[in-house]
Amino acid sequence: MPDYRRSIGFVYLQRSKHDRAELFSREKENISPAPSLKKYPGARRLNLPRVAPPGADLWEALARRRSVRKYASEALSLETISLLLWATQGVTARVGHYLLRPAPSAGALYPIETYLCLNDVAGLPSGLVHYDVAAAALEYLEEGDFGQDLAEAAMGQKMCARAPVVFIWSAIARRTMSKYGSRGIRYIFMDVAHICQNLLLAAQALGLGACPVGAFFDDEVNQLLGLDGLEETVVYMAPVGIPA
Repeated sequence: MPDYRRSIGFVYLQRSKHDRAELFSREKENISPAPSLKKYPGARRLNLPRVAPPGADLWEALARRRSVRKYASEALSLETISLLLWATQGVTARVGHYLLRPAPSAGALYPIETYLCLNDVAGLPSGLVHYDVAAAALEYLEEGDFGQDLAEAAMGQKMCARAPVVFIWSAIARRTMSKYGSRGIRYIFMDVAHICQNLLLAAQALGLGACPVGAFFDDEVNQLLGLDGLEETVVYMAPVGIPA
């Protein structure tokens, strides 16, 4: 049986460690940056409503949070979608050219982009959309029923087809790696984990259920979203709905 220490993952962890003796003498990796925000010019846009968040108790949300995989056949409102997006990637402050968010990001570089698979949102056509952080708007990539395609790409996890909405997060690695080099990959996965935890707690506070999904055929999901899987690639997902 192969030694796990020869695996790509283990080797990466070892080679991306900080070492006091080498940290400041190591040659900096020359990785060009990527734009800090992504937009889809020409896409059909939908401005999100501003909604006051409920006065939920954080400690109760922490205690009650569970991974929920079965959802009622009931649509979510656009107001609910707006709250969930704000809790994950909404703008909380502007400091210089930085748009600060509820979830932390290494160097405030925010390499994570948010997409949604809309299966059943009241008043909206089903389809794939991108979240424009700066404008607090949804940009339609394509209208249509993509829930089943997404479920198949998620290795047959039917909850991705049955949930009213599925959050899909991608990473633009250059944003972080241009500053932190190869170690930036570690930070990217920390960033998306912070974002997902915010979603899980916000969903719980709203009486909803959600479930993190890390098992999927990466390039099948990338293809659904029109991503090349190189400059930008899917890293995490989470369906959300009313618990059945």
